Amino acid sequence: MLVEGKQYRTIWPNKALSEVTIIYQTFLPFEFKLRRLRSLNEIVEAIKSMRVRGAPLIGVTAAYGIAIALMEDSDEQSLKDATRKLVESRPTAVNLSWAVNFVYEKLKRESIDNRVSMAWKLANKLADQDIETNRRIGEFGFKLIQKVNKPQINILTHCNAGWLATIDHGTALSPIYKAFDEGLNIHVWVDETRPRNQGMNLTAWELSQVNIPHTIITDNAGGLLMQRGEVDLVIVGADRISTDGNVCNKIGTYLKALSAQAHKIPFYVAAPINTVDPNYHGENNLFDIECRDENEILKVQGMNSSNKIIEVQIGYSSAYNPAFDITPSKYIGKIICEKGIYNPIEIGKVLK
Repeated sequence: MLVEGKQYRTIWPNKALSEVTIIYQTFLPFEFKLRRLRSLNEIVEAIKSMRVRGAPLIGVTAAYGIAIALMEDSDEQSLKDATRKLVESRPTAVNLSWAVNFVYEKLKRESIDNRVSMAWKLANKLADQDIETNRRIGEFGFKLIQKVNKPQINILTHCNAGWLATIDHGTALSPIYKAFDEGLNIHVWVDETRPRNQGMNLTAWELSQVNIPHTIITDNAGGLLMQRGEVDLVIVGADRISTDGNVCNKIGTYLKALSAQAHKIPFYVAAPINTVDPNYHGENNLFDIECRDENEILKVQGMNSSNKIIEVQIGYSSAYNPAFDITPSKYIGKIICEKGIYNPIEIGKVLK
């Protein structure tokens, strides 16, 4: 992704393979900052605090975390401890545990002397694969956007499922980037996505980098726009998908799906196939829906007239802050992954 004319990934290792650099996402859109991470604790804290966020990105970040942890001690206990700490850093997105367990299973068969070099190779491989996966999601999703036969195509998104949530390209935004590059007249309605405002702070910032026309809306405005016929399709990402197509995603996704169905608007989910959890089927929700600090609701971050980033208290009552909700498959038109476009109920078959 280009930022002011320079190509970036969201995370990358140094040449010596001793540390990684991340885009410090909690400063966006006010400041574009990079930060080096040199320890397992720094990796875990970056994931917990959402300095890196988005299901695919935290998976790859965790893989790099294992490589960094093993540089200090590569024995079996260190490998297990690093795996446990990373899996526990955020509970909902299955890509995190998938990536960590993938690396763990590979490394436990390696000799202690080979583990560090192999860990870096595996993390780099996952990063490269994520880019190709998301490029393919963009290709398949573009076919669905092409079906909209209008002078201007209005797409509604929720949260951030762009390149900032992955290594590059993004999931839900990847088809939008592809459509724009192919010359389609695209306009994006960007949900603000309270309480952390990832839509306003991240998605809108991303789209502005490549000059894609977009408009920020409140989370509650989507229904009115659909009612007026001003939304042609909805594309969202996913943090976990059941084998029969139920989708766990950022809080507010479910309400968008309900409104889309009521107004007969296509509702699509774009995510890599490793977002499908083979242990998740129907109402069998064997995972935690992350409930975050109430201060994310009661405080808001912004920039004052002196161009200083500040935090302001906007409420004092107790607050409840679930970070995700679940959209049943019956409200989802198609799931787009790197292998193609599927009916939600059939997505589990792709794993086989």
